[in-house]
Amino acid sequence: MKKLLAAAIAVPMALCLAGTATADPSIDNIIASGKLRCGVQLDYPPAGFRNEQNEPEGYDVAYCKDMAAALGVEAEIVETPSAERIPALQSNRIDVLIASTSITPARALSVAFSQPYVNYINVVLTRDDTNITSFDEMKGRAIGGVTGTTTEKDLKAAFGQWADPAGSYTGYGSEAESYLALSQGKIDGLIVGNAAAAALIQSGQFANLKVAGDAPTPPDLAGIAVRKADQDLLQFVRTFVWSQVTSGRYAELYAIYFGAGEPPALATPLVEY
Repeated sequence: MKKLLAAAIAVPMALCLAGTATADPSIDNIIASGKLRCGVQLDYPPAGFRNEQNEPEGYDVAYCKDMAAALGVEAEIVETPSAERIPALQSNRIDVLIASTSITPARALSVAFSQPYVNYINVVLTRDDTNITSFDEMKGRAIGGVTGTTTEKDLKAAFGQWADPAGSYTGYGSEAESYLALSQGKIDGLIVGNAAAAALIQSGQFANLKVAGDAPTPPDLAGIAVRKADQDLLQFVRTFVWSQVTSGRYAELYAIYFGAGEPPALATPLVEY
């Protein structure tokens, strides 16, 4: 089924490319090299992780492979930790960033985003022994997050409003480091996407972690990013994301990696991308 859908997408995409024969050199370079280099976080399941064979897998990995198929090239997954996502793109180590990157005005100063391709709802992640049962109960506690992420920004905003001298905040360099710190008792809570939290708990890797309710943050809409100068590549990516939704591939991949049910809308009210 996956192959059929990928093939169905590849044909219109190839036609699309044929109509842009003078496309941006980035597209020409990607096709000439026969390879699409995708920056993906591999410590953020189910979007990106390594399976039992130590191979990259997940929603973002599947999107990279689908995009590469649409371009008629091979996919190369470049493991890109959270803090290195935009630098990897700017330094040309990757062609495109498919790493659950939240769309923000600050990031849009450095890279160009597609419309949303995934929508996360944030939850509180804590340990069994903290007695934290809601977001507000993180007040006055040792909390943390991944440096430079949108969830860190949201959590630090609340931390500042709480202004509780008993509390502390610690930033970490990657999702994996923050989960380990939480599991080891260095911090008592953080916020993370609901799907990532569920996958983490189900993996059994951190058996003492649990979800303690939703975080009062807006839906976390993530986009695929390219270099700002790669406008033709951006237009291709936008068409690709649209095709993933209209072909049913978005719903198919969401069910595989995030669970059955209606996938969330890739938009917010009163906003058109």
